[in-house]
Amino acid sequence: MTDSATAPLSFRRRWTVMVICAFALFLVGLDTTIVTVGLAEIGSGVDLDAARLPWVVDAYTVVFASLLMTSGAVADRFGRRLVLLTGLSIFAVASLLCALAGDGAMLIGLRAIQGVGASMLSPVALAIVVNVMPTQRERALAIGVWGAMFGVSMAAGPIAGGLLLAAFDWRALFWINGPVVAIIIVFVALIVPPSRSPSPRRLDVPGQLLLIALLATVVGLLIEGNAIGWTSVTALVGYGLAVLLAVVFVVVENRVRSPLVEPSSFRSPAFAGAILGAVAIFIAFSVTLLLTTSMIQVVEERSALAAGTAILPMAIATAVFAPVSGILVGRFGARGPLLLSAGLITAGGVVLLIATQAVLSGGRGVGSAGIDPLLLGLALGLIGSGIGFGNAPITNAAVSHLPPDRAGAAGGVASTARQLGTSIGIAVAGGLIAGVPAAAFMVTARTGWFVVVACGLALLVPVIGTLLPSPGPPRRP
Repeated sequence: MTDSATAPLSFRRRWTVMVICAFALFLVGLDTTIVTVGLAEIGSGVDLDAARLPWVVDAYTVVFASLLMTSGAVADRFGRRLVLLTGLSIFAVASLLCALAGDGAMLIGLRAIQGVGASMLSPVALAIVVNVMPTQRERALAIGVWGAMFGVSMAAGPIAGGLLLAAFDWRALFWINGPVVAIIIVFVALIVPPSRSPSPRRLDVPGQLLLIALLATVVGLLIEGNAIGWTSVTALVGYGLAVLLAVVFVVVENRVRSPLVEPSSFRSPAFAGAILGAVAIFIAFSVTLLLTTSMIQVVEERSALAAGTAILPMAIATAVFAPVSGILVGRFGARGPLLLSAGLITAGGVVLLIATQAVLSGGRGVGSAGIDPLLLGLALGLIGSGIGFGNAPITNAAVSHLPPDRAGAAGGVASTARQLGTSIGIAVAGGLIAGVPAAAFMVTARTGWFVVVACGLALLVPVIGTLLPSPGPPRRP
């Protein structure tokens, strides 16, 4: 079996492969956010305290983020189609078991297993797509479409969740994955060509275990901080543990022959900025998503379906501008789309701050109304446009940093950054609103909008990175 990049497919075949892989990615993003509108019902159904509800999302995203790079390396070694089919199967079985969960601990554990399956989908599918596209321009366009699908899937999750909750109950959020995955498995087996890297990396087991421990510690502190106290002994021990794990991780990665992440890669300003940008974009996205859907349900006392529908401007804007960004990156480079992304996300956060201040000033009644619908739609459209413009240049930077035969590893780095941002964003937003009454919700939400603005401004870092000289691809002896 050779790498698919050595046996070019016809235009029709490779874009059919692109569509199939994009649907696998759609599942990953959808399951990250589909539960956001149903967290209250899930908590009641499995007797889970409100402060612990973010774990229903982050048990999935933390495991997902932790295993992405290893999954990419395994796919490069043993075959991408095989690993993709395995991941789809694990994902489907875990989803069905989530629907049968009897208590909160069981559901959180099964969500973690679901994350194992999901980790085999995103970087592997991206590696397949990168290797079937013969030119840089076509690859950039494909990455733009890829970014659109991922953004739409994450924004479509609350809409799909609202529809399922209106027709069924919270268990439908999970069992719906079964028949969808079965269809995707058939198409993958029939159409996606087998491929693997001609020079796969060794697996980095110590690095993988350290990464899992590090991400779980950081996200755990963010979720449990309010409950344990941010200055308590437990929290201080947690901070120290996180720092220690980070230091040990860097030391180990500098010593092993095939690390999960080349530490020297971050000497490239463009690459380091791209990874930071991916984290910032998805912190902004997940904070906006959770706070918006919660505001509509808690403050305005509307249905889960109404909360999901309110996200449509963000989903549509992401879908429209991600392919446009891919075209711009292919023709003119990453700087322009990154600047647009930074400006649009920052502007969206500012609109949310202004609209929230209008509510708090007494214009619409604190505790009885949320943000004006027109302003909310404008802000979500701006943020969605920023996400659309930001995804392609960031993903392209990560993939272009490594040779095509290491596309699984490159896809893992970019996807890990995105999922880390999602995990942090959900943890931050969940910590802000846990146990907050409707009358105080908008005051809390204002803090979240400041986070969104900060994330937009942070995207100027990868823009600056494109202006600085790069030391080139890292080399190891």
